[in-house]
Amino acid sequence: MPDPIPLKDHEKETRLVNKRLIACAVFVAMLSVALVCRMYFLQVTEFAYHSTISENNRVHVLPIPPERGLIFDRNGVILADNRPSFNLTMTRERAGDWHAVIDELMQILNLPDEDRIIFDKAMKNSPHRFVPVTLLYELTEEQIALLAVNQFQLPGLDVEAQFVRHYPLAEHFAHSIGYVGRINEKEATQLDQVEYRGTQSIGKTGVERFYESELHGHVGYEEVETNAQGRVLRVLKHTDPVAGKNITLSLDIKLQEAAEHALGDRRGSVVAIDPATGEVLAMVSKPSFDPNLFVTGISFKEYSALRDSVDRPLFNRVLRGLYAPGSTIKPEVAIAGLDSGVVTPSTRVFDPGYFQLPDFDHKYRNWNHSGDGWVDLYAAIMRSNDTYFYDLAHKLGIDRLHDYLTMFGIGQKVSLDMFEESAGLMPSKEWKRITRRQAWFPGETVILGIGQGYMQVTPLQLAQATTLIASKGVWHRPHLAKEIGGVAPVDEHPMPNIVLRDSHEWDQVNNGMQAVMHDPRGIARAAAQGAQYRIAGKSGTAQVVAIKQGERYNRDKTLERHRDNALFVGFAPAANPRIVVAVMIENGEAGGRVAGPVVREILDAWLLDPDGHLKQQYATPSATPINPKVQIAEPSKAPGQPPV
Repeated sequence: MPDPIPLKDHEKETRLVNKRLIACAVFVAMLSVALVCRMYFLQVTEFAYHSTISENNRVHVLPIPPERGLIFDRNGVILADNRPSFNLTMTRERAGDWHAVIDELMQILNLPDEDRIIFDKAMKNSPHRFVPVTLLYELTEEQIALLAVNQFQLPGLDVEAQFVRHYPLAEHFAHSIGYVGRINEKEATQLDQVEYRGTQSIGKTGVERFYESELHGHVGYEEVETNAQGRVLRVLKHTDPVAGKNITLSLDIKLQEAAEHALGDRRGSVVAIDPATGEVLAMVSKPSFDPNLFVTGISFKEYSALRDSVDRPLFNRVLRGLYAPGSTIKPEVAIAGLDSGVVTPSTRVFDPGYFQLPDFDHKYRNWNHSGDGWVDLYAAIMRSNDTYFYDLAHKLGIDRLHDYLTMFGIGQKVSLDMFEESAGLMPSKEWKRITRRQAWFPGETVILGIGQGYMQVTPLQLAQATTLIASKGVWHRPHLAKEIGGVAPVDEHPMPNIVLRDSHEWDQVNNGMQAVMHDPRGIARAAAQGAQYRIAGKSGTAQVVAIKQGERYNRDKTLERHRDNALFVGFAPAANPRIVVAVMIENGEAGGRVAGPVVREILDAWLLDPDGHLKQQYATPSATPINPKVQIAEPSKAPGQPPV
């Protein structure tokens, strides 16, 4: 017989169900409390934090780069401007895997491999994910079309109209104005991250670099609302950028072109200065280059061609070239002799064609090997007599010679706004002891008297030393900027003027330099022939390689780049100088014959009107006439070498 089926215990089941319901209710209540607490924490306690994050997901602050200041010459001709360009930018936040996007870009536009290296550096150097980074400049119509067709494969890439620097006169002012280029890694760490946010380029050389802070301006901003894809929906706030200041230079385009024409295709430099103000009127270094190549990034091939050229077009010869000044330094040595009382204008030295130190057999040759006989200071400058200046330097001694030439700016930076300038070298006993660990020898002082030996100057320093002769010791630092934002620059650390015991000594040297150009026996009289104004000048021919004792210079046996450098300095009108010119021609050999005509052509370009007549503002009384009483022994034979 089967077992009986037990009856259900309804009370027990009811209790079980109630327990489960209570447990579920407690769980739901606890979960609700936890959810409410979490909501309270997020909505109340951390409201500000999450509100900011939410806002940042849709609102971004984008920089607006300022427009770079323009650069003009003294007549208002524009030398550096900004022109619109269609450029390709990438926003890293929107691009996602930007490496893959760049790979796709390289294939679509068929770009060279070297561009990939540039793109990677640009993206890695960008600290802000939402700030567009410019990858390509000046897109062609074909490239813009290809990018538009393939936009779906290139997230984060946009074609934008931007301003880029442009130099309309290209190589004519490359060494003075300089150029801008892309900001590199080192510069990025040193720049103000706020002011330069969104800026892709910075001044690299010349005026562009020295006045970078004035030219750059101040960045502007836009607060924009974006969608999930990063596209701008609307502008919430706009702050206009402040454009950089315009700069007017003292350079004159017509004189610059005249200086370039006069120099021709020869390697060398020209500097022209207004002695009354220190304004640089012309500044030429040849050969030159096109600075526009550097603005948006120069190719490796083009840069290698410029860097490795034997003619060194990137080298600024005016500011960085160091040369022996040769006889162009003799007027300053003459001032040292007169002011120190070592010589007077009437002091005479007999020149047999050489100079010898007491108790020494070595002969320091005059360029005129047959000698000039008895010469005084006036004749020594006119004939560029080496023997006289050998003797004068020996009498002065290295200490006084060093002190006086330093007053003229030799061996130090003289400019106001040219950061690339080299200091040059004015040697001294102390300098040689420290650098060479040797004593100073008398013969080293002797050759300094004619601008040879350890002395090295830049063409700018040589021009400034001559400017001090023309201005009678009044110092004005050479400078390129005439006005910055309409305000003239101020020299906060002016150099002391050169004050002589007798101010007439300036005139005595000036007269000697006039004799160089206008006396029948002046060594550069050919360069002044037919001039409508008085010129004071001095030639210089500086050795590049040494010549053994007893040997003579032979150009046919000397390599072209080992031949002497040709130099010439001059100013006019001599009685009231309005322009000083210094010319250096590498391996030009004869200063008076080669560099002298270059100076004359530049002086004519500045002082004469288009009809070839002296401009009215430069018509001044003639300088003191040549002293007819000075007699110089005629050389027994023709010179064996061009004058130094």
